[in-house]
Amino acid sequence: MTQHTDNRPLATLCILGGIGLASAQDAVVKFMSSGYPAYETLLFRCIGTVPVMIFILWYRGQGFNIMTPLLPRVIIRGLILGTAYLCFVLAIAAMPIANAVAIYFTMPFFVAGLAGPLLGEHVRVHRWLAIAAGFIGVLIMVRPGFGVFEPAAVLALMSAFGYAIGQMLGRPISHQVQPIIIAVWQNIIYTAIAAALGLAFNLIDFGEFHHPSLVFLSRPFAWPTAFDSIFLIGHGVLAAIAMLLFVNAYKFAETNFVAPFEYSGMIWALLYGFVLFSDFPDAYTWAGAAIVITAGILMILRDRQLDRSVV
Repeated sequence: MTQHTDNRPLATLCILGGIGLASAQDAVVKFMSSGYPAYETLLFRCIGTVPVMIFILWYRGQGFNIMTPLLPRVIIRGLILGTAYLCFVLAIAAMPIANAVAIYFTMPFFVAGLAGPLLGEHVRVHRWLAIAAGFIGVLIMVRPGFGVFEPAAVLALMSAFGYAIGQMLGRPISHQVQPIIIAVWQNIIYTAIAAALGLAFNLIDFGEFHHPSLVFLSRPFAWPTAFDSIFLIGHGVLAAIAMLLFVNAYKFAETNFVAPFEYSGMIWALLYGFVLFSDFPDAYTWAGAAIVITAGILMILRDRQLDRSVV
């Protein structure tokens, strides 16, 4: 007899907690973007995650051997996710967190569309309809050609696309490599990206930039104050704990149950944006976000319905 280990209440608590911590991390990065460069916040994020990862490796009693035959694929995935993360933090430096998060919610549509060419899966009609609706929502939010287009919105969209590619590559890898090993290598790659950008922008004169995203990217390294160090390292701890909560959420319940709760990130984005930065989305952002979120949830629920009918 097959023993079921689903625990939906615990899965719900994990995903909501993970989203809350990840959103707090975004708020810290946006807050620090006015005084520190993006590569420095990324570097401190990586430093903050190290103690958590060491503890997990120790707790599992498997030593600190992180080698895997799939290392090249893990590295490629890490580079893609690192680029996606950088795009997102550069986006929130120039636009309200809620706007960037709403655009990022197109990620499930990229996953749905890429499932065919990358994984050989049949893409159902309702998914194509959801993808079309989602991108209509994005067009409403960013309004290209209406004189109010924010270039950082493209960065948020690139982030969603990058995370979708990373998720697609991660599916087969996760069946053969332990999540903590993948996470450790991802942290190493993020550190390498931060170091490379830091060296580039501190040793080479790229000229003066004016757009907030580019200013955040190119600003010279600045030693943080003791107070700021707590936040810079702390947001790495938040990221590591959020990662663990995400992994366990999808462990305790099926994907189609857990995934809709990720849209709770919009609530946190609105809260942090309004309280910390006095940002509040306009009517176009509300309308576009509503379309994106509704299309995403309906796509997930329809997938769940069809999967049940097959069983």
